[in-house]
Amino acid sequence: MTKIELRGFRNVLGAKETEWQNAIRNREAIAIETNSDVLDQIQHATERELELGRLQRESNLLRDVRSALRRIDTDMFGFCSNCEDKISPKRLAAVPWTPLCITCQEIADKEGEHPGNLALFSAP
Repeated sequence: MTKIELRGFRNVLGAKETEWQNAIRNREAIAIETNSDVLDQIQHATERELELGRLQRESNLLRDVRSALRRIDTDMFGFCSNCEDKISPKRLAAVPWTPLCITCQEIADKEGEHPGNLALFSAP
C-alpha cells in the first residue's frame, strides 16, 4: 500500500475517531431518573437500554478505529489480524477499521464474536 493511500486511510480513520469520541461523550440519555408514574419509568428504562446499546456499539467502533490507526503505525494495516492475508482494497474502502479479511469476518459473524474478541483460528 502506498504512503498516499495510507495517509488517506489515516485521515478517514482520524475523522471517524473524532466523530465517535464526541458521540459517546453525550451520556444524558442514560441518566437515571426517578418518577412516580410507572409508565414513565418503563419508557425511560427502555430509552436508557437503547442508548446503552448505542454507546456500546460506538465504543466498539471507536476501539476498532484506534486499533486500525495503530496498525497503520506498525505497518500491519491492510492485513488480516487473524490469517495475515491481505484485506481487499474494496473492503478497506468500505470499512477501513476492519481488522479481518472477508473470510475471517464471515467466520466471526457465524460464531457471533466481535473481531477484537476472536481467538486465532484457521481460515478455510
